[in-house]
Amino acid sequence: MAATVARGSVAADLAAHLSVDRGRATPLHQQLAEQLEALVVAGLLPPGARLTTEVELADRLGISRPTMRTAIAALVDRGLLVRKRGVGTQVVRAQLSRALEFTSLHDDLLRAGRRPSTTVLSLGVAPADSEVAVALRVPPGTEVAMLRRLRCADGEPIALMTNHLPVGLVGLDAEALASHGLYALLRASGVRIRIADQSVAAASATAAQARQLGERRGAALLTMTRTAYDDEGRPVEHGRHLYRGSAYQFSTTLVER
Repeated sequence: MAATVARGSVAADLAAHLSVDRGRATPLHQQLAEQLEALVVAGLLPPGARLTTEVELADRLGISRPTMRTAIAALVDRGLLVRKRGVGTQVVRAQLSRALEFTSLHDDLLRAGRRPSTTVLSLGVAPADSEVAVALRVPPGTEVAMLRRLRCADGEPIALMTNHLPVGLVGLDAEALASHGLYALLRASGVRIRIADQSVAAASATAAQARQLGERRGAALLTMTRTAYDDEGRPVEHGRHLYRGSAYQFSTTLVER
């Protein structure tokens, strides 16, 4: 799978870029799924590209049709491919991979060459629940600023974000939040963010979350909870974010010390 191969030619003759090694312990369907994923992530199978039929691929590769079907199904389940009646199997888009570092989703999307857009679902004040109260170091029930946003990439819903901030810390309006990342607005207002505590976990989409994210009820979601502090150690923001598991992943580099 040389990087110099023209992108259009890969979809046109996909079987020529796939192979199986029956001497490996790795199941054949897994070998094929890994190769297909690599082609999608590298952009050699671009969004919208139609795959050769499972029957033709299986015959060309000399494998059983259920094996080929299982390989493709694995990528459908991960959201990289989609089956459309009357059209066939098409590439959707590689997952957005986001490093576990101190950046905003808005800026990460721009760096990845995606087009971010934001719908502000709510903006106002609300009493702090126990989690927010602990994070922002205020008594439970204290009024704090709260905003909820739906973030899209290239028009596709990707994250639901809820953020709480101390009242009076910064003036926020829906227009600015629709076109800028929250951290950029905080920094522009003189808030110097220096450090954050962050955790990532898994969850299943509720009916309401599924509707907003364009997923099915019970679909896998990634959750990210973060509390950010300024250079004097004061909490300035607490966020609870939900990401579509089929279109998003976090990545990190581990260094031995």
